[in-house]
Amino acid sequence: MKKNVPADERQMRDMGDTPKIEETTFYHINYYLYGKAFKGSYQGMRFRLARNPLENVFFKPKEVQDAGTLMATVWPEPFSYENTDDEKKLTKEFPFSEEGKLAAVDWLNEQYESRKEEWDAAKHTDWSSLRK
Repeated sequence: MKKNVPADERQMRDMGDTPKIEETTFYHINYYLYGKAFKGSYQGMRFRLARNPLENVFFKPKEVQDAGTLMATVWPEPFSYENTDDEKKLTKEFPFSEEGKLAAVDWLNEQYESRKEEWDAAKHTDWSSLRK
């Protein structure tokens, strides 16, 4: 087991030399029934996982709960989801299920690997000039 692993890698698993976002990084699928989104970041890539539509359906009938999808979104640092232009975000929808959540996690990892240069550039940009 590795010692002194950086904080942003504690939730990641080594696959050879490539850290991977784990399914256990995210909450159980029922969390998203409350109309809450999970947001995180990894090495310059920000991500969000949420039920679509984003509304509290926990106490509604199962057919209403199952009618939604699971939406995964990625965008470059430094801004939050709400403060990032939509054209900088890439979103994909998945079935609202544990299997859909696993597919979303795989997609997030694919996005990280396929756009690594973009995330590295965002990670190494000096954003201090944006402070007020």
